[in-house]
Amino acid sequence: MNTLPSFDLTGRVALVTGASRGIGESIARALAAAGAHVVVSSRKLEACEAVAASIRASGGKASALACHIGELPEIDAAFAAIEAAHGRLDILVNNAATNPHFGPITSIDAGAFQKTVDVNIRGYFFMSQGAAKLMARGGGGSIVNVASVNGVIPGPLQGVYSITKAAVISMTRAFARECAPQGVRVNALLPGITDTKFASALTRNPVVLEKLLPHVPMNRVAQPDEMAGAVLYLVSPAASYTTGVALNVDGGYLIS
Repeated sequence: MNTLPSFDLTGRVALVTGASRGIGESIARALAAAGAHVVVSSRKLEACEAVAASIRASGGKASALACHIGELPEIDAAFAAIEAAHGRLDILVNNAATNPHFGPITSIDAGAFQKTVDVNIRGYFFMSQGAAKLMARGGGGSIVNVASVNGVIPGPLQGVYSITKAAVISMTRAFARECAPQGVRVNALLPGITDTKFASALTRNPVVLEKLLPHVPMNRVAQPDEMAGAVLYLVSPAASYTTGVALNVDGGYLIS
C-alpha cells in the first residue's frame, strides 16, 4: 500500500529571514507547526522575539535572531550563532527583501539601486552560500528563495526590484545544480500580489489594483498564509527529488 508523502519536519532546524511579519512570519509558523525548530530572523530582534514567543506559546519551537542580510558581517555572525546553538542547519528560507523605490526605472538614484541589489541579490547569495556549506557538513538540507512573479514579468514601477528577483530565480538554478551532490536542494517561490505591508503600495492603492487584478485569473490578492504551504512542500521530505524549481503561487497571473 502506498504511503502519504511526509511533511514532517521534526528535528529539523530552519532559518527564516524577514520572519517578523507578512509572508516570512506565515512561513515560520507553518514550519514550526510541522515540527521544526524555527529561527525567526529579521533586522529587529524585538519583533523576531515576539513571533518566536507566539510560536512557543502555541507549542512550537522557535528562537529569535537579528540579522540584516544587507550586511555581510551579520550574515557570518548569524550562521556562527546557529551552528553554536544547534550544530546544524537543515532549512533556509531567504525571504527578507527590500524595494525602496516605487516609481519609474529611469528615476531611481544610485543609493536606492545599491540598497536593492545589496539585500535582494548579494544578501540572498551569501545567505545561500553560508547555508549550503553548513547543510553539507550536516548531510544536506533545503533552501527556498522567495523571489516574485516580477522576476518573470517586470512589475509596473518596480523595475530594479523586478531585475533583482529575476536574478534570484537564476541564482536558485545555479545553486541547485552545484549543491545537489552535497544533498542540498534549492528552489524558489514566486508569490503573486500578496496583502502585506511590504506590498502595500500595490494592495492599498485602488487605482493600481484596478489595473492589476484583471491580469489575475482568481481576481484577488493573496494572503500571506497562502504562501506557506508551498514552502512547506519544498523543504519537506515530500519534495526529496525536487530542486531548481521556481514555483508560482500567483492566482494564475503568469498564465493569464
